[in-house]
Amino acid sequence: METANQIVSLGTFQVLKLPLGFIRLLEWLFAIFAFATCGGYSGQMRVSVDCINKSDSNLSIAINFAYPFRLNQVEFDVPMCEGRRQERLYLIGDFSSSAEFFVTIAVFSFLYSLLATVVYIFFQNKYRENNRGPLIDFIVTVVFSFMWLVSSSAWAKGLSDVKAATDPDEVVLLVSACKVQTNKCSSLYGPRWSGLNTSVVFGYLNFVLWAGNIWFVFKETGWHKGGAARYPASSLEKQTTAFNQQVYNQGSFDQSGATFTGTGDFAQSEYSQVGNYSSSGPISYTNQ
Repeated sequence: METANQIVSLGTFQVLKLPLGFIRLLEWLFAIFAFATCGGYSGQMRVSVDCINKSDSNLSIAINFAYPFRLNQVEFDVPMCEGRRQERLYLIGDFSSSAEFFVTIAVFSFLYSLLATVVYIFFQNKYRENNRGPLIDFIVTVVFSFMWLVSSSAWAKGLSDVKAATDPDEVVLLVSACKVQTNKCSSLYGPRWSGLNTSVVFGYLNFVLWAGNIWFVFKETGWHKGGAARYPASSLEKQTTAFNQQVYNQGSFDQSGATFTGTGDFAQSEYSQVGNYSSSGPISYTNQ
């Protein structure tokens, strides 16, 4: 108990109240839901083959399949309605690539979210040191956002193909005995898709979380802080220029007997001619 208290005392759990830490915790949780609903799925469907000779019939044929959905390896035996003979059939399609890709992204997302949360709590100083931690976190967040979008879209397409390949009405068409009109074949029930549909939803929710967290991670980087530091300097330069221009406009100067006042009024001097004009003497001007 004391060890646990010491660990808690060393951590900065306040970061979980901030968007950066809280969203990272949600990413960890939603990644679990994503790979659990997809990787833990198993489905079953049942079909029946009713032969003319009732003894050859099989009215409940179970066909089981599961993750990673290599359906071409799923085998089942059906009667041929020719005595006791049976044939072994396989489902069609291999959809393991999209399913495994989706689960792989979910697992790595889970691991990274857990690691990042631990770093936020216990190694906050080292995380911010030299700006290296936020930059790596930002790049990884962008990459995972893109990968979640790609993997979720691929798995959504793969799931639709799995549904088509495991449609009981389509599976019945693979049975040779069902091609004879005297035999009756039907589907009893198909797989339940709620779990796999949920996995696709969690996939796109993870994309939204990771894409939304890009901004909060970017705010921790030097790129954002550097831009914020440059903005006040630019503003100060503009204010200084405006101030200098204002001082220049409000200044006063005298030129050629004219006075420019701070209020912008231009007062011209009055000139008066004193004395008489004569060819032998100069003209005298007095500035009053």
